[in-house]
Amino acid sequence: MSVPDCHGEVCVTCSDSAVRVRVRELLPDGLAIVETEAGPEEVSVALVDARVGDDVLVHAKEAIAVIPDGAR
Repeated sequence: MSVPDCHGEVCVTCSDSAVRVRVRELLPDGLAIVETEAGPEEVSVALVDARVGDDVLVHAKEAIAVIPDGAR
């Protein structure tokens, strides 16, 4: 299995960071289109119970948590 090249100062896949994004559209097979600072992106939501409009934490293109309403 090959590992994609890392770009920039921090590799999102290897680091322990997650990015907060908003679910824009749910797709088949546990995927979703989310809004990021760089524009729309496709991620997996297979591990969470996300709905359109939810904010989720994404690490390495996988949603790992739904952020409750009102949480910062």
